[in-house]
Amino acid sequence: MRLSFPSRPRHRALALALLATTALGVAEIMPYEARAALSPAVAAAHPQGFADLVEKVSPSVVRISVMEGGSAASNEAAAPSKRPATPQQRRGQPHRPMGLGSGFIIDPAGYIVTNAHVAAQASQIKVTLSDGKELPAKLIGRDERTDLALLKVESPQPLQAVSFAPGAEPRVGDVVIAVGNPFGLSATVTSGIISAHGRDLGAGPYDDFLQTDAAINPGNSGGPLFDMSGNVVGVNTAIVSPTGGSVGIGFAIPAELATKVVAQLKEHGQVRRGWLGVELGPNGDAENGAQVVAVQRLSPAARAGLRPGDVILEADGGAVQNGRTLARRVAEHAPGSPLKLAVKRATATLDVQVTLGEMPTES
Repeated sequence: MRLSFPSRPRHRALALALLATTALGVAEIMPYEARAALSPAVAAAHPQGFADLVEKVSPSVVRISVMEGGSAASNEAAAPSKRPATPQQRRGQPHRPMGLGSGFIIDPAGYIVTNAHVAAQASQIKVTLSDGKELPAKLIGRDERTDLALLKVESPQPLQAVSFAPGAEPRVGDVVIAVGNPFGLSATVTSGIISAHGRDLGAGPYDDFLQTDAAINPGNSGGPLFDMSGNVVGVNTAIVSPTGGSVGIGFAIPAELATKVVAQLKEHGQVRRGWLGVELGPNGDAENGAQVVAVQRLSPAARAGLRPGDVILEADGGAVQNGRTLARRVAEHAPGSPLKLAVKRATATLDVQVTLGEMPTES
């Protein structure tokens, strides 16, 4: 098995798949009905099932279909057909199904959260509500670093919305349900528990995934993971699987991170993050902290006097366990804001005040 991400290096001996699925071959099997799949242990703990909860949250979960464009000539060459051309093809602007994913409404005005990889390279996005109504969607913004995107649809009536869970993350062992569109099967409901916190999958600098054994599959991408109060505790994103289907190891972006990212996408259409300008490496003999191995020229770190070999122990009074902790701490601050660091240099511990810059845009 191997770990793979679209357009990203392969890192590990596991197969990890993002959960968007192709639309081809499943368009004819998309009935609008909730299907519950309870593991025996969860079913025993909840003999009454989750019908009331599912009834409450399902109207806020949507199916997302994305289309990609191309020239009529190239499409006909790839898939020659004797059928008459459609009006769209005759105009020379065909679109073909590219993939399916899930999403959920967070605002009655029509704002919808999904994964960035669901909306990637889409020329058209269509949202299908739980009652079967189809609406065109506009991409408000995407954040590749956390794999989150925000869409907007226009509806004559307010839409039923759900909220991100407030406060602390769910505990390991808490029961959750996932609602989405695996393999195009709309409004599919599965249940399980939170299996672990803080999973680093090598997907990006801010990996902090929740792990769950609730069955999620291709097509669940961008769908919600609910707690028993009907709040969204995570955004389903990826699975580890040797087959491409669920084996009980799924991952979701925590609500705490998603809330911050979505708020910036809604306000700015992008995410602005603080930037320190250092390269970090292993800590050597140090148990905690983030060791600086290089300082970028003219960066905030350079202006503050940080040097290779420094070990950053604290940021704004909070302990830094490793480089990933520091990266997340810095990214939570707005560009231009101050950040106080406790830095170990040789045998001394120094207080260093940094004014953060803005993280450069990804190429």
